[in-house]
Amino acid sequence: MESKRREFLKTAGTVILGVAAVGPASSAASDFDVRDFGAVGDGKKLDTLAINNAIAAAAAVGGGTVHVPPGTYLCFSIHLKSDVRLQLASGAVILAADPPQEKGQEGYDLPESNKPGGAYQDFGHSHWHNSLIWGEGLENVSICGPGLIWGKGISRGEFQGPIAEIPGVANKAIALKNCHGVILRDFSLLHGGHLAILTTGVDNMLIDNVKIDTNRAGIDMDSCRNVRISNCSVNAPWDDAICLKSSYALGSARATEMITISDCMVSGSFEEGTLLDGTLKRFAANSDIDRNGRIKFGTESNGGFKNITITNCVFDGCFGLAILSVDGAIIEDVTMSNITMRDTVASPIFLRLGSRMRGPAGAPVGAIRRVNISNIASSSTSSLICSMIAGIPNHRIEDIKISNVLVQHSGGGTQIDAALQLEEKEKEYPEPNMFGNTPAHGLLIRHAEGIEISDYKVITAAKDARPCFLLDDVAHADFSNIKADPAPDKHMFVLNNVQDFNVVNCKPLADTHVGQTQHTKL
Repeated sequence: MESKRREFLKTAGTVILGVAAVGPASSAASDFDVRDFGAVGDGKKLDTLAINNAIAAAAAVGGGTVHVPPGTYLCFSIHLKSDVRLQLASGAVILAADPPQEKGQEGYDLPESNKPGGAYQDFGHSHWHNSLIWGEGLENVSICGPGLIWGKGISRGEFQGPIAEIPGVANKAIALKNCHGVILRDFSLLHGGHLAILTTGVDNMLIDNVKIDTNRAGIDMDSCRNVRISNCSVNAPWDDAICLKSSYALGSARATEMITISDCMVSGSFEEGTLLDGTLKRFAANSDIDRNGRIKFGTESNGGFKNITITNCVFDGCFGLAILSVDGAIIEDVTMSNITMRDTVASPIFLRLGSRMRGPAGAPVGAIRRVNISNIASSSTSSLICSMIAGIPNHRIEDIKISNVLVQHSGGGTQIDAALQLEEKEKEYPEPNMFGNTPAHGLLIRHAEGIEISDYKVITAAKDARPCFLLDDVAHADFSNIKADPAPDKHMFVLNNVQDFNVVNCKPLADTHVGQTQHTKL
């Protein structure tokens, strides 16, 4: 026993000496305080080196926690390491420094080379090192709050502010590539640039109780597996709040799969910063704001999306759910449930299969199949663009079930709207407004088969001259328990090139079966 004791003390002394060689140790051998490594936290002196040295010291002894106490720490690129947790205390702020004004001055890390993957998505999604906080090829890494990450000096990647492609400029607050075992929890993130959080090829990740109030995109997960996002709030008026992608950034097509998103709030309606300070100040009605802020699959969609659940989420002042395959992705086995939307911009539900095909030549058009959407409530003051299930000729969206949906909108669609013939626009960027006003006000379905719609109710504040439902090139469609008040002398359904259509329990229509029709109004 005495021999073992002497051996333990010898080993412990070696570890402590190793830590002392890098920087002073905190009270525990696995705890490291950035102030012990020279950080000042006054918001004026750069603390990048001190924080990176503390992280390196923790990694050198096999891992530990790097504590960032209260204060404002002005930084360029911070380098995460395996088995290290970055702990931001209450009152701690990691502040992104302004990029250099002249060549040769200190700035953010340069974007790394990314060939051939970088040819098929934008600059922001193709690089990770040009970020405020980044890590690549790491295991068991965490960023925990309750402190704040403020991307004040980083680029949003377009229009105003620093130009992202200039060396020394960053355009992401947090970027992770090819990592395993990641926890992002309990912190807040303000003004995140092009991408507040970008994770590419990251497996076994938890993002929990993170609040993001940003000037462009919120959370982008690209080619990730086994991810849980829960209890998060994301205000992203100028881009998507939570977005799943499966791009070619890793050099090959890799599916995003086994994803759960639950108990989150996404918004496009609040002025930046007012989510975090609790005032929730809404933009004026006439503001020129995208009001995006939704949950979306795509647009980058090479590798596919499989086995995904989204549940118990709240949307406010933004686009609705979007499921997009336009670059060859197979999207299958998706469930979305228990979602409320207020002040919905455009389609509450938008499923789009297209053929943009941004990727290596020769890839086939993708598919969307086995999607179950239920328990959706949406209210909006706009009626111009309804929910859509939109494939393309010879490529139908398959086996979609939508149930227990309540949609309220302002109504007022005209006979001119009802007569619109929408273009296919197979190659264009997919958004609900890509087709302009829709010739239906409840749901438009085209190039689809195996569609089941039940317990679907549409309420209009004013009469609408458009049919509630329009089907075009659709096979095997079943509607049941449908409620909508058509305008006088107008029809509830318009069927163009439809096979095997059934509707039951739909007042004032009698139960109807249509075997095949080129054009029928019901």
